[in-house]
Order: sequence, then structure tokens, then C-alpha cells
Amino acid sequence: MSTPNKDIEKVEVRVKWDPSPHGAAANDLDIIAATYPADDPYGSPAYLVHFDSRSPDGTITLNRDSRTGQGFGFDEVMTIELNRLAERYGRVVVGVAIQQRDGHKTFGAIGSTAMEIAEGYTKLAANDFSDVAWATAAVVGEFTRDGSGLWGFRSVVRGYDGEPDTFAAAMGSRAAEG
Repeated sequence: MSTPNKDIEKVEVRVKWDPSPHGAAANDLDIIAATYPADDPYGSPAYLVHFDSRSPDGTITLNRDSRTGQGFGFDEVMTIELNRLAERYGRVVVGVAIQQRDGHKTFGAIGSTAMEIAEGYTKLAANDFSDVAWATAAVVGEFTRDGSGLWGFRSVVRGYDGEPDTFAAAMGSRAAEG
């Protein structure tokens, strides 16, 4: 699912997955948002938002964080208020990473993975990570501000194989778009 939506103001990114089998190490997926300066949209992120953090200005907040996938509905939920982001920011890239502290885990090894990005009741993107089953992390969407200040959205799922911290550093680079 992809949309040519423009003038996006506030979105929710939602991720869910099944808990690991009894006795196995927990499945822990994390939403990561990287915010880039308008004058260097493919350089280093100005800041990252992930578990136990929020943006310095409060425009990106992780509302729900799960380390196990247990519970009903979506296990992780992040709100991104694009309409409140300072003009000095021109790009926000959103990804999902699997914690690797208990061994190498991929999306294909975790049951019932799903992701949605929505603005209100309008679903902008949805994916089950089956196309990147080999990956330990994936970019799931990109928001860019145009010259008139309106935010647009591009739905994209690009897999990555590596540690969450190296993924976070590379997820918005031009090389990652390959």
C-alpha cells in the first residue's frame, strides 16, 4: 500500500508481533525515527527517537513500548507530529529494528509481524515484513517536507542485516536506498 498524500500533519507508526515460544529469548522489536536537517537530508540524523526516548521538542514520542510482543493490538506505537517540527528539519525516516542481544533474529523467525502507518483513520502504509524476512531491521517509511512546507509520505520497506545501532546510523543514507 502506498499513497501520494501531501500535507500530512500527524501520524502514528504501529508495530506488532507474536511473543517468542515459552523458554525462548524474548522477541523485541523497536520503532526508530531519524530526523534530518533540511539542508542535509541524507547526512547524519539531527536526532534519533527510539525506546525510552522522545524528540527534544516533543514532536516524536514513543507512546507504547514492548520488549516481548505480549498483549493485545499493537505492541509499539510512535506518534510523529510533522506539523510541529521546526522548519530546520526536512526529512524523517522511520524504521523497525529487532534487538539482537540474545542471538541473530530476523523478521522471518518472528511470528505475525505487522506494521501500519496512519494519519487519523487513513492508513498510509501496511506491511508484514515478508518481503524482508531475511532482515534484522527495515526502513518502513519516509516523510519529506517540500519547498512550500507541506509534508509528503513515501511508503518503502527496505531490509537491513545488522545491529540496531548500525541500522539507526545508516537507515536514512543514500546508500541505504539502494
